[in-house]
Amino acid sequence: MIEKVVRPARRLSGSWLEVISSNLEYHRATFLWKCEGLSEAQLRQRALASTELTLLGLMRHVQGVERYWFQRRLADAAPRFFPYRTYIAGDGGEWFDEADPTPAKNVYADYLAACDESREVFAKVTENLGRIVPSPEFGDTDVRFILEHVIEEYARHVGHADLLREAIDGTTGE
Repeated sequence: MIEKVVRPARRLSGSWLEVISSNLEYHRATFLWKCEGLSEAQLRQRALASTELTLLGLMRHVQGVERYWFQRRLADAAPRFFPYRTYIAGDGGEWFDEADPTPAKNVYADYLAACDESREVFAKVTENLGRIVPSPEFGDTDVRFILEHVIEEYARHVGHADLLREAIDGTTGE
């Protein structure tokens, strides 16, 4: 499924854009590193009794993060979202259904495609870091805030992935 993941070194100095870009790539790779070597069943495993959260569910979620923030918000384009099964929660929010039958290899390929799509628009959408971007979630923000928010999403979900992976097979890492 997910073979050996090599995490890139993070830039510790340089322009703000070079540092932020390298951190985003590092977090993308770290997320996959947490999923590396697991079977389809393990990726679907509900490792914590109090939640329906799975590594595969997180992978579906972060592809949406990539497409929503880079394509819809920063590039003002209509992203092509994979038609994963969803449900409407009691609070009215739409969530991915963990029973979605899409094979893990397809979810993984979709995630990689979403990251590639984000990389393709990155240079164009970051030409003016001070550009104001309408955001129903936060109000009007600039490009820097959105890039930081995407890293925040990854950092949060890499933490979730770390806990899930340890519960699945005992593997831990930074």
